[in-house]
Amino acid sequence: MPNRKKPTYRVASNPVNITPGAGLTVLFAGESQTGPNHRVGPKVVDYYLLHHIVAGKGRFSDGEREVELSAGCSFLIRPGELASYVSDEADPWQYRWVAFAGDSAEALVREAGLAPPRSVVDTADNRTPGEQCRAIYRAFRDRRPSASLEASGHLLLLLADLREAAGDTGDIAVRPESHREELVQRAISLLTAQFAEPVSMEGLAETLGYSRAYLSRVFKRETGLSPLAFLNRLRLDHGRRLLRERPELTVEQIAFSVGFRDALYFSKQFRRRYGESPTAYRSRTVATGTPPSRSARKPKP
Repeated sequence: MPNRKKPTYRVASNPVNITPGAGLTVLFAGESQTGPNHRVGPKVVDYYLLHHIVAGKGRFSDGEREVELSAGCSFLIRPGELASYVSDEADPWQYRWVAFAGDSAEALVREAGLAPPRSVVDTADNRTPGEQCRAIYRAFRDRRPSASLEASGHLLLLLADLREAAGDTGDIAVRPESHREELVQRAISLLTAQFAEPVSMEGLAETLGYSRAYLSRVFKRETGLSPLAFLNRLRLDHGRRLLRERPELTVEQIAFSVGFRDALYFSKQFRRRYGESPTAYRSRTVATGTPPSRSARKPKP
């Protein structure tokens, strides 16, 4: 049914005076029920401007192409990009928008499936993107002390919804010509970030979207180690660093800190890798200031 509601326009700015720089900053948000043939632009902005269509339809142009969009679609305008959009004459759209900037903004929109030249995502009947936009607007309108943090959180959730709707994109998916190398690098990144936590091959394979057998085979072919052997070396190397740098910690506390559940097992693995017990290593390095043994091998990148 055509949208004949009275035109409205509401906007609220971030009550915290923040200069966009490192990270992500939400600048303002709003919502509007447009009138027939309501046109914006062509114009450029110096921030990222994301619209989500709640109802009705219209046309969006990013300077390269013009597309007709309807409820459930989101469109992104990048800084410096010449863009325009106009509501439909018979069924003018209602949309909500959020403006943001920051050093991490481009990486985040790419991760959300909006790598150039893509600027539109259809979330179909998912109402969450619109609700996230409204939550940002309300946080700013109410000028809550936590408004800026709330807005950043809602924006990240909004981008996550767009990523789910975008599906696989060439920017994110593993490229065929470098499939093995990229898969292994992703696995190494996960292991490096989570070495102190319980890690299983099943969980790692599920996170990366591959079978355990395939992941193990490719990882060992590229690094010479199985994923769990690589993880074990990461833990031992970090444990050795803590033995040098944190003399107030016991061997048991260090073992737990780097992901071992048993101090005795940590000590056995440490001796096997470095040729001496953790206690002996600590005593030697503390007493003599001897640097780490150069013969100790680090995990292959």
